[in-house]
Amino acid sequence: MPRQVFRMQLIGLLFAICIAVFPCSHTALAEEFGGTEPGSWALGFRVGFAPLTQQLSENTSTSIGPLVNFQGLYSLNSWLLVGMMLEWERHSVSVEQPDVDLGHQDTVSVLPTLEIRPVRLGQVIPYVNMSFGVNVNSFGEDTAIRISPSNTFAWRLGWGADYKLNDRFALNGEWAYKRNDGHTTGAGGRNDDWNASSFGFLFGGKMFF
Repeated sequence: MPRQVFRMQLIGLLFAICIAVFPCSHTALAEEFGGTEPGSWALGFRVGFAPLTQQLSENTSTSIGPLVNFQGLYSLNSWLLVGMMLEWERHSVSVEQPDVDLGHQDTVSVLPTLEIRPVRLGQVIPYVNMSFGVNVNSFGEDTAIRISPSNTFAWRLGWGADYKLNDRFALNGEWAYKRNDGHTTGAGGRNDDWNASSFGFLFGGKMFF
């Protein structure tokens, strides 16, 4: 039940933010519908941080980890882009009681991506994107306890904005949710309570050509 409530709150939050980010001004839409040049490429490099959306597993605590994201997109028309995203994040993991460092989990996400840019507001181009792919999870142990997390299905929903400095370069900020819910195997057997889903906060730049 708590997870269902959290998911409903998340959906509501996403809806509210989308309304705030994408104003429904008919005048603005009429003036500049679409936020990109058809047939152009966008390459992005962003860094940031990623807290988990919940406890990784029972009796564990997890650090807010670093996040690195590479992106390459091709614009099919003035508002729709397709491409690929590659993302890496790391979280230190410890047992709460007794306090023991277990090690760290690394996640590399390979994400075919669809992005929509409905409008351009001067130098600001808001967007939303959605990705489906795979999370490749690994664990580096600090103890003799062996932990092997499963690879999982990845679903990522992001929203953000570019601030165009000129026709070639833009500053970028993005907030995203990524699903990474699986299990682990090890000396203690199989643990189905292992959820590394996270929120990502990214900042960086993009190049257009």
